[in-house]
Amino acid sequence: MNSNDNSLAWSAGWATAVQRPSVGFHENWAEEGFAGQTVRQTVRVAGSGTRARIRLSNRYGTAPLEVSGASIARSGAGAAVAPGSVRPLTFDGAASVRIPAGGEVHSDAAEVSVAALESLTVSLHFAGPTGPATFHAQAWATAYRAAGAQLGEVDPAVFGETSVSWYYLAAVELADGGPVRRDAVVLFGDSLTDGFGSSVDADRRYSDALAERLAAEGRPLRVLNLGIGGNLLLNDSPWFGESAGARFERDVLAQPGVRSVVVLVGLNDIGFSEVDLPTYKPNPDNAVEQLVAGYRELIERAHAAGVRVVGGTILPFKGSEYHTPVAEAKRRAVNEWIRTAGAFDAVADFAAALADPADPEALRSAYDSGDFKHPGDEGYRVMARAVDPAAL
Repeated sequence: MNSNDNSLAWSAGWATAVQRPSVGFHENWAEEGFAGQTVRQTVRVAGSGTRARIRLSNRYGTAPLEVSGASIARSGAGAAVAPGSVRPLTFDGAASVRIPAGGEVHSDAAEVSVAALESLTVSLHFAGPTGPATFHAQAWATAYRAAGAQLGEVDPAVFGETSVSWYYLAAVELADGGPVRRDAVVLFGDSLTDGFGSSVDADRRYSDALAERLAAEGRPLRVLNLGIGGNLLLNDSPWFGESAGARFERDVLAQPGVRSVVVLVGLNDIGFSEVDLPTYKPNPDNAVEQLVAGYRELIERAHAAGVRVVGGTILPFKGSEYHTPVAEAKRRAVNEWIRTAGAFDAVADFAAALADPADPEALRSAYDSGDFKHPGDEGYRVMARAVDPAAL
């Protein structure tokens, strides 16, 4: 069935924010790309469906990308897939597709039945060299690589190489024969949204915790995580993605059925200027007024699209390399504005929820992943509880 079939109304299943190839935080395959290999990637979907399609991105490619084959399946353990569930993916009826530099493509629809919060595995075969790969650096999920074409129910042991990034895969969309509902909630921001410090392959980001909470409370909205570790509100970064403002249309407003967005960004705009490291560039000394103007622009654009905006307060970070009296003063001022200005439709007071009662400039130790600025799994659960479902 072709992806352009008008009888199918596509809803959000899973999405990530793509980045230009870079070294990133962990060893990855983005700069080297792929040749004569298959990459297998597992994603947890936010909704249910009986049909699925994928969106592949060559946004940061400098040449056309040749995808020699693709498949989708219900996930097994690790690189394994559920027996009998593999479905080949086609592109306008063809088994392969050529994606122009800077472009993207949807696959045709495949028959796959999946429930909300279950996982799907996408396999991509690249017979020839791809060049550097458009990717998402911090997946907190394992990607697997094997030699040759390995799209089916192969022995998972052939996938002997691993990474914790996603490559070329930008979205999975689902259809169930019904209309598109306006039920997608986008969590948007930096590493605190992306899930830095959470357990790999455990789905313990705050987006996961929020999706589980909403499902348990009988309000199963489709929660999408569009965070990028290191992302900035005001500036593009060669390592950490285009600025929040530059990517807001693509990563938030263009999601199918989006109804609301939780914005949690600004920590790096405050902290990068306190540290002289090559990766923390650009690092201008941003005034609070500049950050406020950046938030106001996002709010105006969301409201123009009929999307509600929840503002997240910036978490404490005392003890980290970012923390100075100047940075702390900015954090306090920005959070006071978020809480009191009335510019956002609602506020998620993450800072208050995770602060150490004995020292509000610091994360509570039980919630700290160990670097004094990122939560661990329990901290991300607390963040999810700080979001009012009625605000979404």
